[in-house]
Amino acid sequence: MEVRYQRLADELGEFLPAERIITDPSLCLAFGTDASFYRLLPKLVLRLANLDEVVRVLAACRRQRIHCTFRAAGTSLSGQAVSDSVLITLTDDWRHHRIEDDGRRIALQPGVIGADANRYLAPFGRKIGPDPASINSCKIGGIAANNASGMCCGTAQNSYRTLHGLSLVLADGTRVDTRDADSRARLAEQKPELLAGLRQLSDEVRANPELSERIRHKYRLKNTTGYSLNALIDFDDPIDMLAHLMIGSEGTLGFIAEVSYHTVPDHPFKASCLLVYANIETTCRAVTALAGTQVAAVELMDGRALASIADKPGMPGFVRELDAEAAALLVEVHGASEAELLDKCERAMTAVTPYERRNEVAFTQDKAICASLWAMRKGMFPAVGAVRETGTTVIIEDVAFPVEELATAVRKLTALFERFGYHEAIIFGHALAGNLHFVFTQGFDDQAELDRYGGFMDAVAKLVAVDYGGSLKAEHGTGRNMAPYVELEWGREGYALMQRIKALLDPDGLLNPGVILNEDAQAHLKDLKPLPAADEIVDKCIECGFCEAVCPSRDLSLTPRQRIVLFREQQRRQAAGEHNEDRLDAVFRYQGVDTCAATGLCAQRCPVGINTGDLVRQLRTARYKKFEPIARWSAGHFAATTRAVALGLNTAHAGRKLLGESTLSRLNAGLRKASKNRVPLWLPETPAANSHRPEAGGSGPDKVVYFPSCASRVLGQSPGARDARSLTEVTLAVLKKAGFEVILPFDLNNLCCGMPYQSKGMMAQADDKAAELEARLWQASEQGRWPVLMDTSPCAKRSKETQDLPLKVFEPVQFVLEHAMDRLTLEPVDDTVMLHITCSSRRMDLAEPMLTLARRCAREVVVPEHIECCGFAGDKGFTTPELNAAALKPLKAQVPAGCTRGVSNSRTCELGLSHHSGINYESILYLVDEASR
Repeated sequence: MEVRYQRLADELGEFLPAERIITDPSLCLAFGTDASFYRLLPKLVLRLANLDEVVRVLAACRRQRIHCTFRAAGTSLSGQAVSDSVLITLTDDWRHHRIEDDGRRIALQPGVIGADANRYLAPFGRKIGPDPASINSCKIGGIAANNASGMCCGTAQNSYRTLHGLSLVLADGTRVDTRDADSRARLAEQKPELLAGLRQLSDEVRANPELSERIRHKYRLKNTTGYSLNALIDFDDPIDMLAHLMIGSEGTLGFIAEVSYHTVPDHPFKASCLLVYANIETTCRAVTALAGTQVAAVELMDGRALASIADKPGMPGFVRELDAEAAALLVEVHGASEAELLDKCERAMTAVTPYERRNEVAFTQDKAICASLWAMRKGMFPAVGAVRETGTTVIIEDVAFPVEELATAVRKLTALFERFGYHEAIIFGHALAGNLHFVFTQGFDDQAELDRYGGFMDAVAKLVAVDYGGSLKAEHGTGRNMAPYVELEWGREGYALMQRIKALLDPDGLLNPGVILNEDAQAHLKDLKPLPAADEIVDKCIECGFCEAVCPSRDLSLTPRQRIVLFREQQRRQAAGEHNEDRLDAVFRYQGVDTCAATGLCAQRCPVGINTGDLVRQLRTARYKKFEPIARWSAGHFAATTRAVALGLNTAHAGRKLLGESTLSRLNAGLRKASKNRVPLWLPETPAANSHRPEAGGSGPDKVVYFPSCASRVLGQSPGARDARSLTEVTLAVLKKAGFEVILPFDLNNLCCGMPYQSKGMMAQADDKAAELEARLWQASEQGRWPVLMDTSPCAKRSKETQDLPLKVFEPVQFVLEHAMDRLTLEPVDDTVMLHITCSSRRMDLAEPMLTLARRCAREVVVPEHIECCGFAGDKGFTTPELNAAALKPLKAQVPAGCTRGVSNSRTCELGLSHHSGINYESILYLVDEASR
């Protein structure tokens, strides 16, 4: 590390914990990667937890004259969140919010995920105005710093237009809260030259009619190119100018510590339709007609965009028959009442009556159909990503044209695709705002490709900014990508004005250099990210970061995106024969492989469906190969294996009674330390072995095959639980109440779904056990006649995924709702119950059904925030307990006073949940049994 960065690290170490100062080059590479196609390697990555730390870090960087860049979720696309110096990220401590004025305002810290903000506002029938496509992953800091918008946002509901005020830190460490009169007064005293400078800029612009009109014109369109110059003419108070200049400033003018938004209505009634026209001209005329109605969103899709998703499940059949000339509009209408909604739908259809349609899906409120239509639109970007050549990247640009010239602009843009050989490029976008996205694939491996891309971008810039007076960046931010073209779009006067704003607020140029303003005309062609072939499981990854919000290891080690980044680098070095000087292999072994839960939640968020857990299991296969003989023996003698585990449980239980809980915990900790953590962790919640042996029986007109998982066959109830019965006893009790005759599969104790072997990458043994179980269940169910109940969700999910025979396999929630609910009389217990929705349940789309069942059985149900997966991951809670601890860090603080119980549907997950919450977690079947008494 360079001397000055070492000095900075030493200074920061005086007030930051060492684990929040990242200097390892491999980890800096992982943490320094964002969703753009640029790559810079930070010298330091900092994870800051509060505002005081931000101020002290900025002061230290000023003293050392070192640049720094702020990063929220890293989902930005234009290169504004990468750095070759100091990258400042935020811990989860920045997730606080305040609801004000009955939901008409909301104050949000920069670490709040956009979708969470809307969830907080949902009870008030409100939402924030910005609605970017990445709202489930991106954070408020990035939404405000990029002035992100989206499908329904337009120009009226973006961060700039809905801003109430904000708290910020200037480059010199000055703090100001624009919502607070005292803070505003202090700023006027402390920084009179700053406010005078802003006032002077405003006066100069207002005195220049041509520039003023240019600014007004630019912001009639969606526009995030350059700074928000409209702040200088929209407001009279320089502090209000400052607040609005921060919106869209991409971290180049200061740090946004909190944002207050005026919220907008989230109407309860929604309807969507799909209108298909023969050509782009007719389609755009329909857009103009719709602009005069009260539609919420109009998404345009050209013929090639439609073709890219024609074969996806759920698409209307006519899409496959459309030619490249066709285009479509996806229209959404919102209403406060059904009558208002229907009226708006009728007015919209009347407006487009003059324009002949080739096909259509009429307006519908059916949620499934609407979801399918919007999945069609949202699937276009990943559709291109999924078919790109390995080694190329997917580039998505967004521009805005005057709406009245949209048709001719689209034709000319398509002509540029042909001219430069981007034959796979597609166009879609927010048509009401004239905002078009175009997606294409690009390689950067040779000079010819660089020249092609450079020539194309020059041509696009001229077409959009010069020929049509449009916006080169409508909503993705300028970043590094469009920085060389800002002067082309804004002219010399506008560009000079932006330079003066930067000099006024960041005179030393320390904040995010090279972003928005960049004197290098070739900056957009430099520092391009390599995407080398690594493994077909992850080669389609576009490093967007959508996966990160649901990853249980995100605060311990790496996220799926970061794992893929390091794996790609590892494979690149191996292919190039480069020496591993920075310990990448050792770093990746723990950070990438050992601490991955491999539960696959990332696949649900990934635009191209990548399950990083599949890669990790593949890597574990090689690691655990030496244990294959043991795996083969245990798989062939599974009953003996589970008896050995039961013996260990009973021995530990006896030790607990003999030595006491504290002594046993200390002894276990000592053994783990001496063995370098090879000895599994003993949890005080660990039960004795299950002594209950389930038996077939009961009577009734219907039967059910009950397969108790190996976890529930081996593990008894945890100490301290108020119901001492094991899960197998409780499951049989519920089935008896529901009037089922219970069938048990033959040779039960030798059966397993294969999950324990799969998690270690031992796929041969995993598949053998799954096939053996399937055969037994097929026999027990009379060739699929009767449903099969598995009492834990991970086993049910794996069995569903591996079975070839038409078995009807259910985990507890789905079985109760579909087969037992009509047979039971439920009376909610007078309890507040914590509910953990397991990752396997989420992946089976059972989150809502699980919540529904819990609410039928308890007075109040609490689903804690920010916990998607508990991180126990089979046996990781015993072997890598820090993963479980990190995943459940927010849990205990969310347990309401007086709450003593939690429910889930995975026996091992429940152990970790109990340990980290301070209350007992058990199967949701205990709650069903109690409520149905």
